Amino acid sequence: MIIALVLLYVGAVLVVNGIWLLGHIADREVGVLNTFAGGIGLISAITVAVVGTIEGNLASIELAAYILLFAFTYLWVAINQYLDVDGRGLGWYCLFVAITAVPTAWLTFTAADGQPWLTWLAVNWAVWAVLWFLYFLLLAQRLAITRLAAAVTLLAGVGTAWLPAYLLLNELLPLPAA
Repeated sequence: MIIALVLLYVGAVLVVNGIWLLGHIADREVGVLNTFAGGIGLISAITVAVVGTIEGNLASIELAAYILLFAFTYLWVAINQYLDVDGRGLGWYCLFVAITAVPTAWLTFTAADGQPWLTWLAVNWAVWAVLWFLYFLLLAQRLAITRLAAAVTLLAGVGTAWLPAYLLLNELLPLPAA
């Protein structure tokens, strides 16, 4: 159920970051939630990795690695707000995340075999690939796509994280049997 915990705060941070991109939240203020969400992801990933290592569960190590891709993004966003830098380095990191998400979406989809959870997860990976690529274009390439990035961030926050987390936490969306 740790995935629901992580997704809930990913949903929160993506929604708030979308609102921030629209200019409705101050830079330093958005750093607070990015620090918190990134910290939750970091702690969750370390916990999952340690338990997975002890149990010899490679799937746990994989989950931890993927959680860290996003946790580092949020922590980097937060740090950038306090250092007052332009974000180009973060933009290039976002390209790395986007490139990683594309084959992950494909591998998850091919493994889904009609399983609703894995099909949903594959679609999420595809959405995250697009979103992080938009961040690359916005931050590293300096394209004027802030409103587009904000809209996609808001939609992804609700559709790929907040709503699924809420459904998982309330046992309205079942996780596959382990």
